[in-house]
Amino acid sequence: MTITAQIYSVSQLNREAKRLLASHFLTVQVQGEISNLSLPSSGHYYFTLKDAQAQIRCAMFKGQQQRLRFKPANGNLVTATAQVSLYEPRGDYQLVVEHLEEAGDGALRLAFERLKQKLFLEGLFESDRKQAIPALPSQIGVITSPSGAAIHDILSVLKRRFPAIPVLIYPVAVQGENAKFEITRALETANRQAKVDLIILARGGGSLEDLWAFNEEIVARAIVASQIPVISAVGHEVDFSIADFVADLRAPTPSAAAEHAVPDQTAWLNSFINIERQLCRLIQVKLLQQQQQLNWLNKALQTQHPGEKLQRNAQRLDELEHRFKQTMQVRLARYHQQLAFNEQRLKQQQPSAAITGYKQQLDFFKQRLNRAIQLKLSTLKNRHAAIGQNLHTVSPLATLERGYAIVQHHNSALLVKSIQQIAKDELIDTRLANGRIVSQVKQIIAD
Repeated sequence: MTITAQIYSVSQLNREAKRLLASHFLTVQVQGEISNLSLPSSGHYYFTLKDAQAQIRCAMFKGQQQRLRFKPANGNLVTATAQVSLYEPRGDYQLVVEHLEEAGDGALRLAFERLKQKLFLEGLFESDRKQAIPALPSQIGVITSPSGAAIHDILSVLKRRFPAIPVLIYPVAVQGENAKFEITRALETANRQAKVDLIILARGGGSLEDLWAFNEEIVARAIVASQIPVISAVGHEVDFSIADFVADLRAPTPSAAAEHAVPDQTAWLNSFINIERQLCRLIQVKLLQQQQQLNWLNKALQTQHPGEKLQRNAQRLDELEHRFKQTMQVRLARYHQQLAFNEQRLKQQQPSAAITGYKQQLDFFKQRLNRAIQLKLSTLKNRHAAIGQNLHTVSPLATLERGYAIVQHHNSALLVKSIQQIAKDELIDTRLANGRIVSQVKQIIAD
């Protein structure tokens, strides 16, 4: 007995190969260098990923490019997230790329510089935008990891310098994918609760990748939006983050941030002691001056007997009272004469006759106005009826009642006047006299 092998067509074989590749590999990540980059008018990317020993064709369609944080170019070292596939018409083995990221620390540096330049151009690094750090905060908020070395350094310095100031800790992850969201929520929470008047945003040292949460745009904009001053203390003295540039103050280390946040308690106490001594001296000088002034007034009072002054002032008061009464009597007499004169003039001018005439004239004008309004309304009503008749004559609805129709693009007011305006399988609205028909174009025939 002979066994007959299955004979595949080329199309069948390529289709089976494509299916096997897709089902075996699912989604893969491949790192390599971009070469032979092609950008056709369709907006899709076609390129080759290569390393020292091999290369593979890649396609990235236009809809997947919206999430790219860089513009691909030949020579870029990238990590591609893709589906392993096969282009059936040519039988080419290829990757259908879903996402591209620049690979390595160089990519992070490039992303850092791009965001730094963007925020700089927006003016977010300008000193006149930044808030002043309070000289003596009532409560300090610290946004950092609750288990890192940074929080211990900060609390140690704050306790040493000014232990009376309370500290509120907002625990967050300081690295990893969710760190940027936790830091942003902590900043928003601190502003919403308004329990602190100074925020320290801190973490210890690490690589650029470890510190990357503090280089995210969402964190930078949360710092800018904060109504509470923010001190950024990320990494070591040589490390710089985007958070450092947008914060109200950059501290080289978490310990330095705590130093900036509060004054030295001992120095303040010494200052208070000096102020107290100066105040005591000023009070003593002032008391001495007042005592000398009191002594001088006592001597001046003894030289002038107050009884004699009171007698002279009493006689002067009687004289002024007599003159005041005479003046008031003269003025009252003058006011009475003026009042009598005005009363006589008012009686001579009675407004009742004029009011009667004005009322008759007002009634006459009311009658004329009513007649004019009725005439105007009648004229406008006749014009409205004529215009309505003319409008109905030229109305598209009248045309529709004669069996014609109006064609529009679906969910659009744009009229279809030519077959060049529509495409096969497109939805169109057909307006009739008593309703609309939504239909799909199956065939287009030119006259």
